[in-house]
Amino acid sequence: MTNPDKSSTPSQIVSFIQKFIQSQSLGGMVLIFSALLSFIWANSPWSSQYFALKETPLGIRLGASALEKPLALWVNDGLMAIFFFLVGLEIKRERLLGELSNLRNAILTILAAVGGMIVPAAIYVAVNWGKPGIQGWGVPMATDIAFALGILSLLGNRVPPSLKVFLTALAIIDDLGAVLVIALFYTAHLHWLSLLYSMGVLATAFTYARAGGRTGWVFGLLGVVMWYFMLKSGVHPTVAGVLLAFAVPIRRKVRPDSLRSAFSNCQNQPFEDAEDAIEHAETLLADARSPLHRMERLLHPWVAFLVMPVFAFLNAGVDVTASGSALSPVAQGAFFGLVLGKPIGVLSFSWLGVRLGWASLPGGSTWIAMAGAGLLAGIGFTMSLFIAGLAFEAPELLDQAKIGVLTASVLAAVTGLWMVSRATRPS
Repeated sequence: MTNPDKSSTPSQIVSFIQKFIQSQSLGGMVLIFSALLSFIWANSPWSSQYFALKETPLGIRLGASALEKPLALWVNDGLMAIFFFLVGLEIKRERLLGELSNLRNAILTILAAVGGMIVPAAIYVAVNWGKPGIQGWGVPMATDIAFALGILSLLGNRVPPSLKVFLTALAIIDDLGAVLVIALFYTAHLHWLSLLYSMGVLATAFTYARAGGRTGWVFGLLGVVMWYFMLKSGVHPTVAGVLLAFAVPIRRKVRPDSLRSAFSNCQNQPFEDAEDAIEHAETLLADARSPLHRMERLLHPWVAFLVMPVFAFLNAGVDVTASGSALSPVAQGAFFGLVLGKPIGVLSFSWLGVRLGWASLPGGSTWIAMAGAGLLAGIGFTMSLFIAGLAFEAPELLDQAKIGVLTASVLAAVTGLWMVSRATRPS
C-alpha cells in the first residue's frame, strides 16, 4: 500500500477545493430557503400543523426490541449522524492533505478558530451568569460552513481564493470543537457497557481499514451498529459519525505511475487489441481514488441538498409570539456571542499570531477582509441550533436561543458580506 495522495499536484488540490466550495455555496442557498420556509410556516395560521409534523412518531421494531422517536429527533439524532460523518472525513482530509497538514501554514486558521470559540462562549457566559440559561454557553461557538460560503459566493471571483480556503478550514476546526463540546459537556448520563460496545465496533472499523478494507457498505453497516450503541450509551449518537470517519482509509490502492503506464499502454495498442488494456486502465482508475475521497464526493450532495435542509426545516421554525422575550439573556447571549464574539475572537487571535510572527495573512487579503470573514464566521445556524437542542430541555429557552441564533446569523451574513465586498472592491 502506498500513499500517493501526498504527491497530488497543486492544481488537483485547488480543483478539489473549488468543487467543494461550489457545492457548499449552492447547498447554503438551499439551506437558507428551507429555514425561511419553516420560519414562515411556524408563524402562519397553519403553525399547529408544522409543530405536529415535528412530533410525528416514527419507530423501528425488531422482535421485542423497539426504537421510537418523534420525526425531529430522528433527523437530529439519526440523519445528522451522516452530516457529522462527512465533517469527520473533512477533518481527516484537511489534517493529512489540506490546509491543516502543515502546522506552520495552519497556525493562523487554528488561532482564529480557537479565538472564535473562546470569545463567543465567554460573552454568552457573561450575559447569562447565575441565570437558568447558562448551560447554553456552547451555542455561539460554531460556524455554519455551508451558510457562510453560500453568502461569500455572492461576491463571485472578487474574493481571494485564499480567504475562502481560510474560512472553510476555520469552519472545519469549529466543527471539531463543537463535536468535542457535545461529547464532553452535553452528555448527561453514561451507560458504560453500551459505550464499550460502540468503541468495540470502532476498533473493528480501524482493524478492517488496516487490513486493506475499502468497501463503503462495510463502513456503513459498522456505522449503523456503532450509532445504535452510542445512542444507548448516553453520548449523542452523532459523535459516532465523526469517530467512524477517522477509520476510513485515505491511502490509494495504486500509484500514479501505474495509471500513467496503463494509459500509455492503451495508446500504444492497435485499436482492435486495446480492449483488455482499456479494461485494465479502468480498473486502476477506480482504485486510484481513496475510500475517503470517494465517500466524501458521494455524501456531499446528499448532505448539502437533503440532510441539512431537512434539519433546518425541522429546527429553524420558531413561533416568535410564544417564545418569550427576544431580549432574554439566552437570546442576547447567543446573539452577541455570534455577532460580536466571533469577529472579535477571530480578528484578535489572528492579529496576535501575525504580530508574534507565527503566521501571516492569507494571500491577497487585508485586515478588513479578515474582519469580514470573522463576521461571516458568526453565521452559526446549523451547529448552533443543534447544540441549542442539546443544551435546553425547556421549550421557551430553546426558542429564545433559536431567535438569538437566527437574528445573529442574518445580521452576521449581511454585515460580513458588506465588509468583504468593501475589502475586495476593484480599484
